[in-house]
Amino acid sequence: MKMIGEIKLNKYDASYDSVLMQFSLPLEQAQFTGMPDEMVRKAKEDTSRNPIVITHDSQPVGFFVLCTGELVSEYTPNQQALLLIAFSINHSEQGKGYAKVGLQLLSGFIAEHFPEKNEVVLAVNGKNKPAQRLYKKVGFKDTGRRKVGKIGEQMILSLHL
Repeated sequence: MKMIGEIKLNKYDASYDSVLMQFSLPLEQAQFTGMPDEMVRKAKEDTSRNPIVITHDSQPVGFFVLCTGELVSEYTPNQQALLLIAFSINHSEQGKGYAKVGLQLLSGFIAEHFPEKNEVVLAVNGKNKPAQRLYKKVGFKDTGRRKVGKIGEQMILSLHL
């Protein structure tokens, strides 16, 4: 499937709020992630959280947070790792390839904005098969580590940069 237009990763700024605050997900997806409005609020209180917006032709279609600091150590001993949390694509924009392309752009984005980092880790719920397939398709590997989350066991996946 070919996408017309440009997909980019952008550091969050308030100009994206009008679209981000209206993101919606069906319940079966929302249970596995944090919504942009809540994540932006938390990032304003915690500088180790770096909100990232996936845009298509400058319009927000997806969102996630790259964390540095204390939280990362719960997922990996690597001091040069980032933790990816709250990945989502707005429900109305799903099925268009944005998640895959957004994740494929991650290595270059991190090289530019977090040059000292050499790994991205994330936790994906054992029941969230579509997300597991997506992450593995773009190169994340199962570390074999597990963590108990709010709604069950999570697999810790890693992408070496």
